[in-house]
Amino acid sequence: MPFISIRDLRVAFDGTQVLHGVNLDVAKGEALGLVGESGCGKSVTWLAALGLLPGTARVTGSVTLDGQELCGASRSTLEGVRGGRVAMIFQDPSSSLNPVIRVGRQIAETLRIHRGLMGDAARLEAIRLMDMVGIPDARKRSDTYPHELSGGQCQRIMIAMALAGEPDLLIADEPTTALDATIQAQILDLLSAVRAETGMAMVFISHDLGAVSQVCDRICVMYAGRIVEEGRIDATFGNPRHPYTRGLFDAIPRLEGGRERLVPIHGTVPDPRNLSNGCAFSPRCDRATDFCRSNLPVLKPQPDGRFLSCFHPVTGISKSSCTSGQHESAAA
Repeated sequence: MPFISIRDLRVAFDGTQVLHGVNLDVAKGEALGLVGESGCGKSVTWLAALGLLPGTARVTGSVTLDGQELCGASRSTLEGVRGGRVAMIFQDPSSSLNPVIRVGRQIAETLRIHRGLMGDAARLEAIRLMDMVGIPDARKRSDTYPHELSGGQCQRIMIAMALAGEPDLLIADEPTTALDATIQAQILDLLSAVRAETGMAMVFISHDLGAVSQVCDRICVMYAGRIVEEGRIDATFGNPRHPYTRGLFDAIPRLEGGRERLVPIHGTVPDPRNLSNGCAFSPRCDRATDFCRSNLPVLKPQPDGRFLSCFHPVTGISKSSCTSGQHESAAA
C-alpha cells in the first residue's frame, strides 16, 4: 500500500481546469521526481493535496495518507498532517522566511508546534538541525535574520524547518532554483543524505533533469495538467518514449559532444482555457496525426513497467539520452 495516494485529482481556478485527473503514488522511503515546463501543474498538485490552495480553487478527487482522506478534510486534520507527517520546502526561501524573526526562533516555533519542545530544549534542537543541514557556526547563526544569510543558507534553513517535524514525506518544490551550481550540488547532496539517514520519502519538483537523476528513484513527467510518462529513473532517462519527454532530453547539451545546434520543442505551452479535445501536446508534436488531435490518450501501463500516455510513442534510444553525469543540468 502506498504511503500517499492521489486519485483523479482535479483543480480549477475561476472555472478554468488546470489539473485533469492526476493519479500518482509515493511509497514509504521512495524519492519521486516531478518534472515539466512551468505551468504544467507540478506545484499545484501538491498544494492541492495539502489543502494550501486559495478558497477560489475548486479541488476534487482523492488524496489518502496511510488510508486517511485529505481532500476535503477539516482544517484541524490538515494542520495535523502539514509540517508533521508531510513537510514542504517552497520555491523561494527568502519570501517563505519571516524577515523580522531570527531564524533560530522560526525553527524553534516549528519544533514547539509539531514536537512540543519549548525553551532551551527547542533552541538546542534548532541549533542541532542547523548544524545537520550544514550551517557553519550554527549557534551564532541561529540569532541572525534571514537577510543576513545567503540564498543557499536560507534554503538550508528552510530544509531544517521542514525536518523539524520529523516528516514521513518531504515535498521539495524546486529547492535549487536561483542557486549557483556549487550550492545546488550541496543542497542535492544534503537532501540525499537526510533521506538516507531518516528513511523519509521525498517528492522532488524540478525543471532540472540532471538534479532529478541524482536524487530520485522514479520520475513523473507532466504536461498541461496531466502526467504523460511515469517510470523508473534508469528506464525513462535511458529511453524516454513520450514525444514530450524525448524533446526535453534532446534539448540538453551533451558534455562530451560537439557543438551541434540543440533541438528545441517548438511552440508554447497551451492556454488551459483553450485546450483541444485531443492530446494537449499534439500542436507541438511532429508525430501527431489527426487522430491525436481529436482523441485524448490516457495513461496506460507498458510492458517495461512504465506508464505512458501517447498514441504514437517514440522507439529507439534518444540521441541525448540523459544518464547521471553525462549532461549539464538543464531547465525543461
